[in-house]
Amino acid sequence: MARKFPLLEVAWATVARAGNALERGLFQTDFPPDEFAARRAAIFDAIGAGAHALLQGAPPVRGFDVFRQTNEFYYCCGVEVPQACLLLSGTDRTAALYLPHRPERAGSEGTTLAAEDAKLIRRFTGVDAVYGIERLAGHLKTASVLYTPHAPAEGRQASRDELARSDKLVAADPWDGRPARQQHLIDLLRARFAGLEIRDLSPTLDVLRAIKSPREMNLLRRAGLLAAAAVTEAMRATRPGVIEYQLGAIADAVYLAHGAQGHGYRPIIASGENAWHAHYFRNNCALRDGDLVLMDTAPDYGYYTSDIGRMWPVGGTYAPRQRELYGFMVEYHKALLRRIRPGATADRILAEAAAEMAKVIGRTRFSKPIYKSAAQRTLEFKGHLSHAVGMAVHDVGDYRSGPLRPGVVFAVDPQMWVPEEKRYIRVEDTVAVTEDGIETLTCAAPLELGDVEAALRRKSAFPAMGT
Repeated sequence: MARKFPLLEVAWATVARAGNALERGLFQTDFPPDEFAARRAAIFDAIGAGAHALLQGAPPVRGFDVFRQTNEFYYCCGVEVPQACLLLSGTDRTAALYLPHRPERAGSEGTTLAAEDAKLIRRFTGVDAVYGIERLAGHLKTASVLYTPHAPAEGRQASRDELARSDKLVAADPWDGRPARQQHLIDLLRARFAGLEIRDLSPTLDVLRAIKSPREMNLLRRAGLLAAAAVTEAMRATRPGVIEYQLGAIADAVYLAHGAQGHGYRPIIASGENAWHAHYFRNNCALRDGDLVLMDTAPDYGYYTSDIGRMWPVGGTYAPRQRELYGFMVEYHKALLRRIRPGATADRILAEAAAEMAKVIGRTRFSKPIYKSAAQRTLEFKGHLSHAVGMAVHDVGDYRSGPLRPGVVFAVDPQMWVPEEKRYIRVEDTVAVTEDGIETLTCAAPLELGDVEAALRRKSAFPAMGT
């Protein structure tokens, strides 16, 4: 049996997946077919009668990686097969999957779903038909209006903003210049089907994904619990001489031992001055006594992730200036959490929390004027209610333009900069808006400074780290 970690003892049973071994190996069991059908029905409503929608799944993996489907394709049908396509016909509101055929001889990597598994696939997805991929072109001939995503499809450890940036760099490379995969599909469709009107499906999918269903919330709770467990275990293993990436290895062990597919994004493990770089990635420096370490990590659990950030002292106790600055940010963080509720806007929440913390600044004797100035600037920054969280850590969906609604999930991430000393301080949790407030999905990790110091004194499940 896999080794259990102390923080997860109570929740261990909740992480197990349903389904027998064969089905679990071929198809997900987190969502029933009626939930996929409801998502597709919402797409039909959005595109209107007479229009079609086409989603292209992920390509085959390059090298020895494990295949992971794109988020948007998985969201609509749950099928985890390379080179699959999903065609939705608004004319008769039917859905058809197109898959490669199974080779005559089974591959050395084991069985995977193929077009020949039509009966099983229909049972798990609720689609109306399953065809070989060669049938798709013929079925597209009847389409006059076709919706397909214009935004890049998220895959393993990917968010749209990072993918879009990469696409631009490739397009601008004079020795490359390839179009993005989604643009290549659009170009093929225009070349093969003259007169076909192509429209963007991404905005429709973004709206649907912005509000999480109860089953999505279950996965997000588990992802948040695992993220909190990973950070807590990393705290317990912290000591001078440990390498940043070794804390990341602890997180990975927690994730894999409890059913996740590893990290949901590249972890940030930044000690000392490395924390000044908000998205530091090298993770190759030794922890030094007297420094703080920033850790930002979450798993890829059932295609859903989380987001958490904590900073703690390598030596086990916050130094006075660390306590002063990080303590202020923890209090500001809690002020934000207290004010998040359905019906409130992000700007209103920020204004209310800033008003409370302005009083705190007024009665606080900061050890340096630059620290007081940094605290005041923090209250002016509008990015503390940071980004949506869901299938991607920087998830799709807009929650800032109007009142918050139940089912919205996002990161609360107050940040402080002290440029004179290249200090960067932040603390982060993932929250879900409920009918009457919020649920903090990552709250199992210590937040209060005293609780963090207590966790640092506890024995790690990884006693050999740093020796």
